[in-house]
Amino acid sequence: MTTYDFDLICIGGGSGGIACAKRSATSFGKKVLCIERARLGGTCVNVGCVPKKVMWSAAHIAHTLKHDMEHYGFSTGGEVTLDFPKLKQARDKYVKRLNGIYASGFAKAGVEHVFGEATFVDEHTVKVTDKDGQVTNYQAEKILIATGGRPHFPPGEGVEENCISSDGFFDLEDLPKVAVVVGAGYIAVELAGVLNSLGSETHLVVRKGRALREFDPLISEALDREMKHLWRGKGRTDGGNKKNITLHNGDTIYNADVVLMAAGRVPNTEDLCTDCEWAPNTETLHLEKCGVKITPRKYVVVDEYQNTNVENIYALGDVCGVVELTPMAIAAGRRLADRLFSSNPIHTTSKVSYEYVPTVVFSHPTIGTCGLTEPKAIEKYGQENVKVYTSRFSDSHYGIFDMKPEDKPKTVMKLVCAGLDEKVVGIHVLGMGSDEMMQGFGVAMKMGATKADLDSCVAIHPTASEELVTMGTWGTSPQESGAKVSPLNGAAAAEPRLN
Repeated sequence: MTTYDFDLICIGGGSGGIACAKRSATSFGKKVLCIERARLGGTCVNVGCVPKKVMWSAAHIAHTLKHDMEHYGFSTGGEVTLDFPKLKQARDKYVKRLNGIYASGFAKAGVEHVFGEATFVDEHTVKVTDKDGQVTNYQAEKILIATGGRPHFPPGEGVEENCISSDGFFDLEDLPKVAVVVGAGYIAVELAGVLNSLGSETHLVVRKGRALREFDPLISEALDREMKHLWRGKGRTDGGNKKNITLHNGDTIYNADVVLMAAGRVPNTEDLCTDCEWAPNTETLHLEKCGVKITPRKYVVVDEYQNTNVENIYALGDVCGVVELTPMAIAAGRRLADRLFSSNPIHTTSKVSYEYVPTVVFSHPTIGTCGLTEPKAIEKYGQENVKVYTSRFSDSHYGIFDMKPEDKPKTVMKLVCAGLDEKVVGIHVLGMGSDEMMQGFGVAMKMGATKADLDSCVAIHPTASEELVTMGTWGTSPQESGAKVSPLNGAAAAEPRLN
């Protein structure tokens, strides 16, 4: 029998790699090595979810000060200013503390970790090159690829030289006066919203009509309306070292301080060190050395159990391109450890479920969604078997605002139901509180909730989430907006719409 240095090597110290490494070591006593080329925590902790949420929270405070405070009788007595460098310093300090917490967690779990660039030598051997150029080979019975992804710059003369990525957003030392964000996905929407709320003149540039086109049409259309409403009336700035951006439709955006390219991400399977200061751009995983198959878009090919085509090599997380979310990578890592190392027969088929995964976009306003969009539900179940409930209303937070009803920010909701029992197969919400309410509804959908189950639940009043459990069940009466509304929460009561 071959003796290896480790039972498991995890390439990548992000969410999935850390979860699998710690579970394997603490629950099953395995000898584990984790290899990370940058900072522990991966994209989420360092240049993703965590610092993004800090910036969103700052933007939310700024939005409240600018738009909401006076309606509730508050006055600052003067101008409120943002100390952007102070915010950045506090955010970066928090992230650094998390890096240390992950290192301490490895120590307590008995997981060894090294920093360097990993390259396959064969199916059981990985070569690690550290920042000083020193090379060490490590062998393991099993190897996990959890290298994540990175921002992608589309081809074009001067694009990469004159733009920053979402990673570069977190390197900004000052708030730009004028920012152009290119992209239609959730990263572009989130960072554009942050910049706008903090005070930048912000332009969101999309290719095809509106952002978040893969989301339910009700959500993407409503977000488009709300962003235009919040961002109208911006001015221009002149002078300095600025950039002019010419669009394909002939329009030009002048005097931009920053152009943030958020046109997509690619898996970290090749050219891993494009952004590394100390490693050559040609350094790769060299998957051909171990025979692992990848797709034309360079994602690692895996089955539902995270197996690659090589018996002892596995992959999970963003490098596989299935559901690119931190909690999914964590869940996949833990389930994989259970399946590989547990002696409990129940774990022999352990795998993560990619169905009904709740997710949130920290836009302004926020979006919460779970399950199928209306078009996807129709595609799966047939148009005659899908029933949809929708609602559009102003949250009670805006009830005392002295403005026309049509000018108040709107919450929109959609329930997508399938079959005679009206099983809930999609929930989509845009509006205040959608980020926090979606977790509970995600649990309900995972348990197979029907529209009748939601109807039978006693709603929490007054909240926005009560509309989801009462949609289409209350009587209606007219309000000043002319919409049909619930007499209890002022929310537009949903009318069932059969496709």
